[in-house]
Amino acid sequence: MQQDMELEVKRAQRGDREAFIRLFRKLEPELYSLAKSILRRDEDCADAFQETTLKAYKSISALRKPKYFKTWVIRILINECNQLLRVRKRVVTMAELPEEAVAYRPSSYFEDSRKDDLREAVENLDESLRIVVHLFYYQDLSTKQIASVLDISEGAVRARLHRARGILVDIVKTIRKEGLAYEGV
Repeated sequence: MQQDMELEVKRAQRGDREAFIRLFRKLEPELYSLAKSILRRDEDCADAFQETTLKAYKSISALRKPKYFKTWVIRILINECNQLLRVRKRVVTMAELPEEAVAYRPSSYFEDSRKDDLREAVENLDESLRIVVHLFYYQDLSTKQIASVLDISEGAVRARLHRARGILVDIVKTIRKEGLAYEGV
């Protein structure tokens, strides 16, 4: 899979527009999810994604190592998101997750409830922790890649992940404890 992406990147670097489009279509859900977690508003996400696409297209030939394409694009996207936030002077918060209509099934209900608890806990994290959690768990980036994208040390990434995990455990425990108390009434 990584080799396929590298071949597509090399094609795009040689001017193959279709290869570039395929690359972005493949990454679009992940990139949109990341933008949504930073910006919240769909309009802002669309603007950031459009600017990211344009900048990546214009400068893809300058990318030295095709294997870092995804990391490179994520860095561009984060910079675009931050630029939009600076322009709009907004605070970064985790996006509200869309509610999905799910048929009630006891086993899936509790599983969905646990996922919702975790999502809620991630929403409440400080921005610096939330972005690292999102990149690590939702974008499947390594600590080295995250360090590169955020321009911080790998140790700082590991420390933020460790701190975030501790906070998430406490938040989820509190949410569940409150849920159990509510159910017992």
